[in-house]
Amino acid sequence: MSESLHPLAPHHLPGFVTAPGDTDVLMIVVAIVLIGAIVAVGNLYLHLHTLPERLAHKSQKLQFEIVAVLGLLALFTHNHLFWVIGLFLAMVDLPDFGGPLRRIAGSVEKMAGVPPEEDPTEPPSEAAAHAATGVSDATKPGAAKSEVKSHA
Repeated sequence: MSESLHPLAPHHLPGFVTAPGDTDVLMIVVAIVLIGAIVAVGNLYLHLHTLPERLAHKSQKLQFEIVAVLGLLALFTHNHLFWVIGLFLAMVDLPDFGGPLRRIAGSVEKMAGVPPEEDPTEPPSEAAAHAATGVSDATKPGAAKSEVKSHA
């Protein structure tokens, strides 16, 4: 059976027009391209959105946390001012006020004769590291070689 075209239809139809019951290939290709474009734009948006956090990652912990909170506020409130403030804060290198103040406090404690407290941000001292591991100097390998015993 030959299907005849409608008398008012053109004799030559473009290639993207499918016959009834056939698969519309153009629609499937456009759907795949559209889904890929949405994923790519979303990835670009989220990559751009985390720019202040990635810049502040190298800075101090407090500054990074403030920038991260500003980024979350900008994401959930759609207020771009939070993102701009976070970007500027991430780009500015804040001075370290805590370090000199800790050293001043340590010096004042030393002058007062109070033993200084261990700072959790500093690495442990060598004596504390030996005490924590339970290894004494006499049991270390090579310790006997360094000690010279004299017979007087």
